[in-house]
Amino acid sequence: GELLESRLAACVSRQPVRSTYRWQGRIEDEPEVLLLIKTLGSRFADLEMRLKSLHPYDVPEIIALPVAAGSAAYLSWLSAEVAP
Repeated sequence: GELLESRLAACVSRQPVRSTYRWQGRIEDEPEVLLLIKTLGSRFADLEMRLKSLHPYDVPEIIALPVAAGSAAYLSWLSAEVAP
């Protein structure tokens, strides 16, 4: 809710996943929750700072994927819900 309340995101989808990764010389295999956060590119820096302050990991996975295309209605809604 905090990302929505602060208008850094229009929607956050949560998906439980199991991740296997190398960390500090060891192979880790852990349950995690993947967040798909819908926001504007102009808000990425602020969103990244907020996520780093909230996340328990030293190096959380925070990546941005470009939107190649989307429905006009959805993109309009997204723009209206995220503060500039």
